[in-house]
Amino acid sequence: MPIIYNAEKKQFHLYNDSISYIMELFNNEFLVHVYFGKRINSFLQENPYPLKDRSSFSPNPKGWPNRDFSLDNTPQEFPGYDTGDYRESICEITFPDGTKAVGFKYESHSVYSVKKKLEGLPATYTVEDSEADTLEITMIDSSRKIKAILSYTIYKDRSVITKSVQYKNIGEQTIYLNKALSSCIDFQDADFDLLQLPGSWANEKQIKRDRLTMGIHTLDSKRGASSVAQQPFIALLRPNTNEFNGEVYGFHFVYSGNFVIKTEVDYFEQTRVLVGINTYNFTWKLEPDEVFQTPEVVCVYSNNGLNGMSQTFHKLYMQRLARGKFQLKERPILINNWESTYFDFNEKKLLDFTNKAKELGVELFVLDDGWFKDRNSDTTSLGDWIVDNKKLPNGLQHLAKQVKDTGLKFGLWFEPEMISEDSDLFRKHPDWHIQVENYPLSQGRNQLILDFSKEEVRDNIYNQLVDILDHVPIDYIKWDMNRNMTETGSIHRSPDQQMETMHRYILGLYELLEKLTSRYPNILFENCSGGGGRFDPGMVYYMPQSWTSDNTDAIERLKIQHGTSLIFPPIMACAHLSAVPNHQVGRVTDVKTRAAVAMAANFGLMIDLEKETSKDIEQIQESINWYKNNRALIQFGDFYRLLSPYETNYAAWMLITSSKESGVLFFFEILANANKPYKKVKLVGLEPNAIYEVENQHLTGEELMEYGFYLNHTLMGDFQSKVVEFKKVGLVD
Repeated sequence: MPIIYNAEKKQFHLYNDSISYIMELFNNEFLVHVYFGKRINSFLQENPYPLKDRSSFSPNPKGWPNRDFSLDNTPQEFPGYDTGDYRESICEITFPDGTKAVGFKYESHSVYSVKKKLEGLPATYTVEDSEADTLEITMIDSSRKIKAILSYTIYKDRSVITKSVQYKNIGEQTIYLNKALSSCIDFQDADFDLLQLPGSWANEKQIKRDRLTMGIHTLDSKRGASSVAQQPFIALLRPNTNEFNGEVYGFHFVYSGNFVIKTEVDYFEQTRVLVGINTYNFTWKLEPDEVFQTPEVVCVYSNNGLNGMSQTFHKLYMQRLARGKFQLKERPILINNWESTYFDFNEKKLLDFTNKAKELGVELFVLDDGWFKDRNSDTTSLGDWIVDNKKLPNGLQHLAKQVKDTGLKFGLWFEPEMISEDSDLFRKHPDWHIQVENYPLSQGRNQLILDFSKEEVRDNIYNQLVDILDHVPIDYIKWDMNRNMTETGSIHRSPDQQMETMHRYILGLYELLEKLTSRYPNILFENCSGGGGRFDPGMVYYMPQSWTSDNTDAIERLKIQHGTSLIFPPIMACAHLSAVPNHQVGRVTDVKTRAAVAMAANFGLMIDLEKETSKDIEQIQESINWYKNNRALIQFGDFYRLLSPYETNYAAWMLITSSKESGVLFFFEILANANKPYKKVKLVGLEPNAIYEVENQHLTGEELMEYGFYLNHTLMGDFQSKVVEFKKVGLVD
């Protein structure tokens, strides 16, 4: 059984073949963190943390007989507020008397052979109850009449612990949650590097690794979305950890709104990691008997380096976070008209566009922004989801039929969470957007954000979309979101609940997505937020793939896709071959390299084929055919990073089938050098005693992994690439 409670030692041990997570009850009251890491078969020490009077500045709990125990330095699972632990707390609550002191003690626990669903929130799940066990520990402050139910799930075959908390008001008066985080882990040392994925629009998920130092390191979003600026993720690595060796602890928050991850190193060189909803613009009114459920945190441990962590995230998210018909189904090659036409198109232009794409083997056409009422720029019409009859006089249904008659599937762009001031919906309902009443509004892309915390707003958008989706044969939706929140308020909500608006917005979004994806299971939904502005595990639960970045430059994409691969598999990341000079950076890159970068993810095109040379068309055709033959491998194979564009003049990624029968290597040389060094690449994950056919040679798996083979000596010029297939052809005699 993967969860054991030792009643004599008051010890909880969650384990599987890979990991152990150990907690103990100190004095039968305080829930102490003991260990998270590689599997330990037996942990025999009892209360291993030394008891010692360190300072009168570290207070002792009331009733404690001496000065050798203080919450100020003890590794904890659920640290309270203003009761002797001066580190960052997991919660902050305002009680009826206006004070905030709260400290939780153990009340009870239960073990379940199941992973419970989080009501109204996305989370990882199980298909069979036997896949995971869950421990629930109830903590209580009996004086304050507040309970917290801590949920820990361990998967049987994954190096994963998931955590969340449910707060419950068991008193007779209203209280206010000012902070309600989901997870705390206290490490007993600080010998770590901290890895994060910061970024900006068109520059998402950039890898940054720094030595962890004393103090509080905060990563967060205050934007109303997980944001381009930060991914709700950190990893703590031992200093000697690399891609394939060493310890890594990864933390990923399954939430799409404001988040905070705080990593605190105290003066005893201990490290506290806290993850949850940001306290910025957050307070939750909790009436008697009401509960507040926090989102889930996925905690991954790897002693096989960053690639080990990544593969754990990849498999978990593909198999037990994404859902629906397309979860494990090959994704189509698409073409999107945005960079080819922008707002300037008509039915004939679109049909000419799709006919050319069909000739090359494209499988899906996506009509991007500009198809709805009077939408000729980004200044108008959001919220009015009615076809523009000037551009499409025969309507969407006719266009979709024409496209599908060519053999292509039909997709459509929406931005349902937004409203333009120049729209019928705004004129009819000026109180339906996020705003502070009678206060000036900031401008963001000429649009405002609909108040999805209101049921009537969600219902209106739902009904508008249903009117289209019930009548137009749509196979795919690109769901965009291009503005972050400012002046956060909700008209007609009571003053003491205004600071619930951001979280209620996200809950409303999740509710709407659940309704739509359930009603239209045959539509492939793609998540987009100006690229990667809300590409997070919360959205993966509803939409199994995301537009990774609006930046389609192949060389910029090397870093973006490399960083994205730390947590998301290629099947969830969409990449397009676009025109040159590139629309974002003006770079001119060979079509072969542009195609190679895009084919290392979900492959698509954003290019006007009529303007391409016959030579480039031939290369595009070849790339499409190659991708179709290798699509299953790329979308479902085991992914390895081999060379980093952050550290070298190269990038290299490899995918291999789980059977180790075949694979593909993507190699990129960024800048040319005169009399350059020859670059050798070592493969990983092969069968050592197998013989593989690689570039017309028969080589053993062992030599490919230990010696490798040379790749760049035949490449000439900047921005070069090479795609190398390999397959098992036998065994060493």
